[in-house]
Amino acid sequence: MEWKEFTAKTVSEALTNASIEFNASSDNVEYEVIEEPSSKLFGLMNKPAVIRARLKMSLDEVAKDFLRKVFDAMNMTVDVETVYSEEEQTLSVDLSGDEMGILIGKRGITLDSLQYLISLVVNRNSESYIKVKLDTENYRKRRKETLENLARNLAQKVKRIHKPVYLEPMNPYERRVIHSTLQKDRYVETHSEGEEPYRKVVIAPKPGMDSGYGRGRYSKGKSSYGRNGYRKSYRGNNHRRDYNNGDYNNHYESSDSYEENAETGYQDANVNTADFSDFVNE
Repeated sequence: MEWKEFTAKTVSEALTNASIEFNASSDNVEYEVIEEPSSKLFGLMNKPAVIRARLKMSLDEVAKDFLRKVFDAMNMTVDVETVYSEEEQTLSVDLSGDEMGILIGKRGITLDSLQYLISLVVNRNSESYIKVKLDTENYRKRRKETLENLARNLAQKVKRIHKPVYLEPMNPYERRVIHSTLQKDRYVETHSEGEEPYRKVVIAPKPGMDSGYGRGRYSKGKSSYGRNGYRKSYRGNNHRRDYNNGDYNNHYESSDSYEENAETGYQDANVNTADFSDFVNE
């Protein structure tokens, strides 16, 4: 709603005039004082109070009004749908239109920035904090699934190489997705390092745990596997033993190498890890 100016002897009278004009109580009218009333000696040449006022907008209307101005400045036509939950104190905003990739930005940076600005506008005059959730084309859900697959694939890599893997800096929400995905994994653990906005997640092997991908310095006892992932041959007299009249060769049947097992793990996740190479900074 557009602002209107009201003039009266006092600010209180000007606000009353605005309430009458809008057919609403003064609690539902927001106003700004343009000029305070003043008077010179002996009450001569009094200057009236001047305010500008408008009806208070709902949270939905505040968000829509702000986005309308933003998209007008960007010369974009965007449909905005809002849902406010008073019980959960959340405002969900969904955008639709052409070229939504512009509003998403690289890894959702633009969408996150826009969500932050809406939150500032909505909570400026709010008595309690309102959480804003901004989305377009179901990006948040798709991004969450991508991060979950990334976490599982990198966990497989950590189990295989027995070394920590460092991810690119992420926002708090995305870091929580990584932590949550791997919190029940028996072989790896996660933690965050660094300061915002460069804080990143580290996926590391749990000390003393055997990942099942071949034994290394995190495993207990001696390894029964050779360098290439095959079981070591039995070394007895003449490299051969007879048990129950049965001959056993000087080597056992070869098992799948942990590299092959690791590859299977990647395939099970249905993710091409090359797509996520830019996240990893070993």
